[in-house]
Amino acid sequence: MLENERYGEAMNMLRFLLQCQGQEKRHYEEWEALLQWLETAFPQYIGVSGTVEREEEELSEEELARRAAQSRKSQDAQYEEKMLRRAMEEPLSEQTMLALDQLSYLEHPDIDQALMEWLQNQDLHPLLQFRILQTLRRRGTQGTVSFRRAGEDVQVEIEDVPLQPADFPEPIIHILERVADQTEVHEPTLFYFAQELWSQFVMAVYGTRDYDSMLTDDDLMLDIWAAALHQTVSESLGTGKDEEETRSLYGITGTLRFRFEQAHRSMKQFVSAGLKT
Repeated sequence: MLENERYGEAMNMLRFLLQCQGQEKRHYEEWEALLQWLETAFPQYIGVSGTVEREEEELSEEELARRAAQSRKSQDAQYEEKMLRRAMEEPLSEQTMLALDQLSYLEHPDIDQALMEWLQNQDLHPLLQFRILQTLRRRGTQGTVSFRRAGEDVQVEIEDVPLQPADFPEPIIHILERVADQTEVHEPTLFYFAQELWSQFVMAVYGTRDYDSMLTDDDLMLDIWAAALHQTVSESLGTGKDEEETRSLYGITGTLRFRFEQAHRSMKQFVSAGLKT
């Protein structure tokens, strides 16, 4: 949230976490210190809801970003080339993502081809691959791009790439809603972390067989992915929830256990890879 300047939303989450019970004392101290720093550094966001904050960003962000990119281009004839080198050649960092954001609004004719070749020819982190796809879509690129992702050869229609969480198909949203149904009352902290993990995971597997399996009309598959998300976050937080207990919450019977284990394994591998990155 801080990396994306969602300060009001971050404050609201910290206030919520401070109301939760059962965590170690040092966690509350860290949350309180971070909240105080945010309120001091960004007082204009105190009391601003995440929804209002995002709506304001959506109304102005694209036009402001476009104007800023064009302004920098007018001051530096090599600006497009510099942004491409920063994105493609420097170590992966927040500057990489900022460079991709700038490339979304620049009109150099070679940018599309350079990004497509980068995506197709380099072994890139799945989340970076997704950001490249989003950049291509924002640039108005049309057609299909084929590349290697999560050990698979995939084909993605660029014009279908989601730009916002709400752009994902309904089954993706329904899976998270099923986790909310099981956690919002008794495990609200788990649900907040489930939201973040699910957002990252669906971007990382977009276009793969795992992603396609989420889009079926089969309620059982939605339950399987919801259970896998619930169990993965539970394990990451160290809450000690037994896998069998989680499966029973979502009605995952013995005949569906193998599919659940496959989904659970995919999510654990993603989490593990993220920790090592």
